[in-house]
Amino acid sequence: MISKLEKRLRRSRKTRSRIKTLEAYRLSVHRSSKHIYAQITSPQDNTVVAAASSLDPEIKKLITDKTKGKVDVARIVGESIAEKAKTAKIDKVAFDRSGFLYHGRVKALAEAAREKGLNF
Repeated sequence: MISKLEKRLRRSRKTRSRIKTLEAYRLSVHRSSKHIYAQITSPQDNTVVAAASSLDPEIKKLITDKTKGKVDVARIVGESIAEKAKTAKIDKVAFDRSGFLYHGRVKALAEAAREKGLNF
């Protein structure tokens, strides 16, 4: 029987191989039980161009008692990564959800990045 982790890793390999053929900047998202991470990597040499996570000090300042839960934190991270991409003059990326379902925190991060002007 295939475990949940093996299924997620299989999905991630499949999407990354498709993104590799596009030769576009890649917005990669990873979520753990407590935090969410996002980074934009270059298609040529796989270097990280911009990164944001719920552990960043700037984002921790934005997280207050008004943020109700993890989805709100994911929205803040999405807005932050979009702003960092704009400063790096990147406006179009390929969305790599790392095998996670497009639901909940991953969806909130993607929609917040789109609202701030990132195209994917």
